[in-house]
Amino acid sequence: MKRLFLSSSFADVFRLFPDFAKTELKGKKVTFIPTASIPEKMIFYVASGKKALEKLGMTVDVLDISKTAGKVITSKLQDNDCIYVTGGNTFFLLQEMKRTCTDKIIADQIHSGKIYIGESAGSAVLSPDIEYVKEMDDYKKAPELNDLSALSIVNFYTVPHHSNFPFKKAVEKIIAQYGSKLKLVPISNSQVITVNGEQFEIRQK
Repeated sequence: MKRLFLSSSFADVFRLFPDFAKTELKGKKVTFIPTASIPEKMIFYVASGKKALEKLGMTVDVLDISKTAGKVITSKLQDNDCIYVTGGNTFFLLQEMKRTCTDKIIADQIHSGKIYIGESAGSAVLSPDIEYVKEMDDYKKAPELNDLSALSIVNFYTVPHHSNFPFKKAVEKIIAQYGSKLKLVPISNSQVITVNGEQFEIRQK
């Protein structure tokens, strides 16, 4: 059963996570993938996300898939207790996921019941495709990405940072352009989409 915790800003909603996880978190090891942040200048959310996980008593095992061998990626994703993918550039993230086959490994782990925590780009990449986030992220930062089809773990399209600076106008453009075509689910920094199986709901901190 799929168990997903999809946020815009994990540090703002992490206190909702224990109730969602419904398990003892202390000592659990989380594979922490900061790869989406690599091409970005502003990456404070990476440290904030780590700190939030540590406050929950979890052990953070950092895995940058853009600089790691395939066997290490596979073992960490399979052996650790849950998966966390940070925000950043969604196109660069998907490019590196496809290049290293991390997309397939993560999909297998999700379908086997492992908890997945997404933050911004890490949430959007589970959608059927990511063309809709072009207003928010610079697709030119992923020159090797020729196919925008994403992991397709969910049948909706998470739109992070709804009503939040500095993405407010970009989100409004996405909604105006794709609102009648796609099943958009906008969330603010203080909201999270929780998925259990095929059911999802939006929770507010």
